[in-house]
Amino acid sequence: MRRFVKDIGRSLELLLFLGIGLYITEYVAGPFYEGQGIRFEGNVWVNWFAISYVLFVVYVVIMGLFLFKNVAFYRWFLSSVIFWILCAGAIFVVVLPVVVGENPF
Repeated sequence: MRRFVKDIGRSLELLLFLGIGLYITEYVAGPFYEGQGIRFEGNVWVNWFAISYVLFVVYVVIMGLFLFKNVAFYRWFLSSVIFWILCAGAIFVVVLPVVVGENPF
């Protein structure tokens, strides 16, 4: 039962980051891209997921390096190669429209 409660808590954390990422995508990234002359339309969900993932990475780094150093959940993420490759890809997705001048997604 204890494991189930932890899993529910982790799932709620992920849903929270998706919600915050959606808010930032709509009210921060959208106006920022529009201000740069980039039309923010098309598959905006790609940008949304990338922003949400970057927020999750920042959260894991803060929790894993500073607050909960001995928790296996965070240590596993910080030592995972896939986690960091996805982080680089998410940052690429967020920065690419500014570099290219359009949202290619």
